[in-house]
Amino acid sequence: MIVPMKKVSVILACAAQEKIEKNLEKIRELGVIHIEKKTVSSENLTKALDQKSKAETALGILRTYKTAKNATQNVAEKDIAVRVLGLVERRKTLQEQKAFLLKEMNRIEKWGSFSPSALKELAESGVVLIPYELTNKAYAALVEQKNESFIVLAKDKTGVRGIAVGNGIVGETPFTLPDSSLAELNDKASRIAEELGAIEADLQKLADSKSMIEAELKVLGKTIEFETASAGLEKTSLSADFSVSLLSGWSPVETVGALKRASAENGWALAVDDPAEEDKPPTLVRNNAFVRLIAPLFGFLGTVPGYREYDISFSYLLFFCLFFAMIFGDAAYGALIFTIVFCIGVNYKKKTGKVPDAVKLFGLLSLCTIVWGALNGAWFAIPYENLPPILQTLVIPQFNSDVPLSPFPGVLQKLFQIPADQPANPAYWNVQFLCFTVALIQLVWAHIKNIKKLLPSPVAIAQAGWLVMMIGLYFLVLSMLLQVKLPEFAMYFIGVGLGTYFIFAEQKGGNPLANVGKSFANFLPTFLNAVSSFADIISYIRLFAVGLAGTSIAQSFNSMAVGNGIEGSVLSVVLKIFAAVLILAFGHGLNIVMNALSVIVHGVRLNLLEYAGNHLSMEWSGYAYKPFGK
Repeated sequence: MIVPMKKVSVILACAAQEKIEKNLEKIRELGVIHIEKKTVSSENLTKALDQKSKAETALGILRTYKTAKNATQNVAEKDIAVRVLGLVERRKTLQEQKAFLLKEMNRIEKWGSFSPSALKELAESGVVLIPYELTNKAYAALVEQKNESFIVLAKDKTGVRGIAVGNGIVGETPFTLPDSSLAELNDKASRIAEELGAIEADLQKLADSKSMIEAELKVLGKTIEFETASAGLEKTSLSADFSVSLLSGWSPVETVGALKRASAENGWALAVDDPAEEDKPPTLVRNNAFVRLIAPLFGFLGTVPGYREYDISFSYLLFFCLFFAMIFGDAAYGALIFTIVFCIGVNYKKKTGKVPDAVKLFGLLSLCTIVWGALNGAWFAIPYENLPPILQTLVIPQFNSDVPLSPFPGVLQKLFQIPADQPANPAYWNVQFLCFTVALIQLVWAHIKNIKKLLPSPVAIAQAGWLVMMIGLYFLVLSMLLQVKLPEFAMYFIGVGLGTYFIFAEQKGGNPLANVGKSFANFLPTFLNAVSSFADIISYIRLFAVGLAGTSIAQSFNSMAVGNGIEGSVLSVVLKIFAAVLILAFGHGLNIVMNALSVIVHGVRLNLLEYAGNHLSMEWSGYAYKPFGK
C-alpha cells in the first residue's frame, strides 16, 4: 500500500547559526522528513561535492585493480583519493611524453644514431650540413642538375636520405633535427617506462583501500545531505543576531505524532497540512513480507508509482510468477535455478544473518516454474513417454498430450462451446485458452481497481462499462483465434459496455447532456482505445509462443546430442557421451539465458504496459520517499 503523506513545515527561531545547525541535526536524528528538493549552494556544500567527485573518480580508477586478500593500508583515509588522482594525472603526463618519444624515435630511426648537437657545433664553426629526405623523383631532378654538394647516405623504396653541404636545396624542406640523439631518446623512454611501472605498483597497493574510500563516500553523502538541507532553509532575519528558518517537506502520517513531540521538546513551530491537488508528494510503499518480494524488481526497473497512483505490488507479484513460469516452462530449469538460489541464500544467511528479498523472489519464481513444468511434463524437453512414472503422474494430460478437447463442465458449456473440428494439437489449444483467460482476469482486475478508486463518482460507471466491453472482447478473441462459438451476448456486451462508457466517462459535474457531448467528441480516441484493448488480450498469446519456442530449442539440442545414439566402440561411446554432454550443457544453458531475456521483454511488458499502463493508466511518475536522516 502507498502510505499517506502530510506536508510539514518546521520553523526554527534561533539566535545563532550554530544553534540552527544543532536543531537541524536533531531533525536528522528524527529521520522522518523528506525535504523538498531545491537548487541551493553554499561554500561547505561546494567543498563537500568537490570531495565527493574526487573520491568517486578515485574509486572508479581503483576498481579496475584487484584487491589483495587480507590487505592492510597505512595511508591516511583523507589522502587516498588525492594521491590516486595525483598518480593518475602524472601517469597521463608520462604517457603523453612516451607517445611523443616513440613517435620521434620512429621518425629518426632510419638515420641511425647521430648527435644533433654535433651538427649544430659544426654549423657554428662554418661547416654547414643540412639533412634531407628526398623522394626518388626529387633526387632524380637533383642528379640532372649535377648538384655535387648533396651527399647520399641511404636509398630505399621510399626515397633518398642525404646531407647537403653548405647551401640548402631549392624547393625542398630540410629534415627537422630532433632535440636529442636516438640513444638519448631511448634512455628517456626507458626512464618513463620505469616510472609508469612504479605508478602502476602504487595504484595496485592503493586498490586495497577501496573500502576506505567507499566509507568516506557514505560520510560525504550524509554531509552533502545535511549541507543541502542547511542551505535550503528559508531564513528571515528579524535582527542582527536573530533569525527564523523554515524547513519544508513530507512526512508519513504515522510519524507526525513523533514530529509533534520533538517540536514541543525543542521549541520548534510545526505546521501540518494535507497535500494539495497540485502537490507531488514522495511515494512510500509499505507491504507485508510476501508482497515485498517484488520490490527488488521494481528497484531494478527503476519504477516508482506516483503518490496518487496504484500500488500494484501484490497483483504484479502474482501475475509475474505465472508469466515467469510459463515463459521458462521447464521444471528442470526451475530446479536448477532453485538450487543456485538456495546456495546463494545459505551463503547470505551465514554472512549477514538474513536472506535478501531478491534471492527470495528468485526462489519463489523457480518454485512456480517447477510446478508449471511438472504439470506440463516438461523436464529438459524429454518426451512424455520417456519420463519416469512418478513424473508422469504429475502431468495434466490436457497440457501435454493429444487428448481430444472435451466439453467444458456444467454452466461453462453455455459460455465456451469448443470447436466443431478438433484442433491439430489440443494441448496447444488449451494453453492458448489459458493465456487469453489470464489476460481477461488481469485486465478485469485493473478495471475493478479503477471502479473502487472512482466511487462514488458516476465516472466509476464508465469503468464498469469498459469492464463489460472487455468481457465481450475476450469472447470475440476466443471466437477468432480458437474457433470457440461466439455467444450471443458477446457483441451486446461490447456495444452496451462502450455505450455506457461514452455516457458516463465525462460525468464529473455540470450538465449531464453536455458531458455526454464531451465524451462523444472523443469518439475516435476512445474507439482506438477499444481496439487497443482487443489487441491487449491477444498480446497475452506471447506467453504460449515464447514458452513453445523455448521447448522447441531444447528439443533441437536434445536431438543433436543423442539423435544418432551412442553405439559403437568404447572410445566412440566415450567421445559421443562427452560431445552430448557439451551440446546439452551449451544448448540448455543458452535456452535458459534466452528465457531470462524473454521474461524481461515479455513478462515485465505485460505487467507494466498492458496491465498497469493501458488499463490502470499508470505513468510511474513518482519518486521514492527518502527521509533526511542518519
